[in-house]
Amino acid sequence: MSKAALTQWRHKAGAWVQRGLDQRLRLAVTGLSRSGKTAFITSLVNQLEHAGLDARLPHWPPAAEGRLLGIKRVPSRHHHVPAFGYEAALGQLAGTPPAWPEPTRGISEITLAIKYRPKNRLKRRLNDNATLYLEIVDYPGEWLLDLPLLAMSYAQWSGQQRELLREPALRELAGPWLQMGEGLAPDGPAEDARIAPLAAAYTRWLHDCKRELGRYLVQPGRFVLPGEYQGAPMLQFVPWVWGEVGTGLGEQHHHGMMEARFEHYKKHLVAGFYREFFAGFDRQIVLVDCLTPLNRGPGSFTDLGRALDAILQSFEYGKSGWWRRLFAPRIDKLLFAATKADHLTPDQHGRLTRLLGTLVRGGHRQARLSGIDIHTLALASIKATHSGRVRHQGEEIPALQGRRLEDLAPVTLYPGEVPEALPGDDFWQRRGFDFTEFAPPEWRPEAPLPHLRLDQALAFLLGDKLS
Repeated sequence: MSKAALTQWRHKAGAWVQRGLDQRLRLAVTGLSRSGKTAFITSLVNQLEHAGLDARLPHWPPAAEGRLLGIKRVPSRHHHVPAFGYEAALGQLAGTPPAWPEPTRGISEITLAIKYRPKNRLKRRLNDNATLYLEIVDYPGEWLLDLPLLAMSYAQWSGQQRELLREPALRELAGPWLQMGEGLAPDGPAEDARIAPLAAAYTRWLHDCKRELGRYLVQPGRFVLPGEYQGAPMLQFVPWVWGEVGTGLGEQHHHGMMEARFEHYKKHLVAGFYREFFAGFDRQIVLVDCLTPLNRGPGSFTDLGRALDAILQSFEYGKSGWWRRLFAPRIDKLLFAATKADHLTPDQHGRLTRLLGTLVRGGHRQARLSGIDIHTLALASIKATHSGRVRHQGEEIPALQGRRLEDLAPVTLYPGEVPEALPGDDFWQRRGFDFTEFAPPEWRPEAPLPHLRLDQALAFLLGDKLS
């Protein structure tokens, strides 16, 4: 074994031992676009850095019990993964006026060393002080939507997309790329000059589906968030929706070239992401914005449910005992968090949690969970409103105060009631809910960011590791 290989092996072995002894935890944070991943990680790190000082974390035992001895950021051991832009995000939140942090477009990571006094007698006997290395990994939820493609052929995926196009709104938006592809003979000689513009038109359609129709289940996910693969040939294919095609067309033909690129995409991007990152996560939080699709309408909300089902299918479930954690890491705690709870009055938080629970319940059954610990929670990573009561037509009603995001104007409002279960026709006809987006609060960098229930998220995700 070469010296470089030996060094790499020792590095991996050390990480495995730390993982096996509960000294290292890899926490993955994901969510579909605009679910608030960057805000969540920024606030989480900020709360941890203030823990034991002036952070308000009463539901996180290590902080409440005074057992935290120190927390600091340390270099990541994955030198090929970009660093999470924590300082830049804080700078945007502390700006004049404050602004929400720019969303990340790919994978990133930040590592914290959490030094604490163990409560567990055995741990305390071994060492009065212990350190947990927490690796927080941020990645787009759209990449998870691609994992089901691994079990599909190009023909099966094309058939699935063909069925989607039966919906009039989706087919109308797809007009440009559908028309462009009609003149493409499946057995014609493959030409990049024709396939590349077609793929670009298809990608614009995916973006339009997200922006104009509020759709979430867009495939392939890397088309809308390509990262460093922007312009790569393996991101230049489309589903063949212009009738059935026989087998045997090689890469020299249009259909065969796109089929080959689809398979290359699965092998190098989808399976590659699984091998390098996804299979190594210990804990996972999935952030879900339930409020925007409630504003958008039934099509958007139904598609959110389908996307969450697809995400649930992607997880490897099972208990992570020390042996499995050492040699085959698996996610053993999964938290679904409904974000932007501060955009609702407090009386609606429980309803929001139950609505999210209803959305993911079917996925629980479908995934046949075996021993995994799953929890749902409504939170606000960065609290942007104040709640209170106002008089309206002689009655006191709950209300929110904050600054509207679009024009920074101060507003006082009651957004309405969130359904506790999947909304039916009466909800959509009544339209008794109007979600308003708020700007971030005025904030001093020396203070912890205001939040709702981040300490409860910490207690679920890290509680057993700091016992």
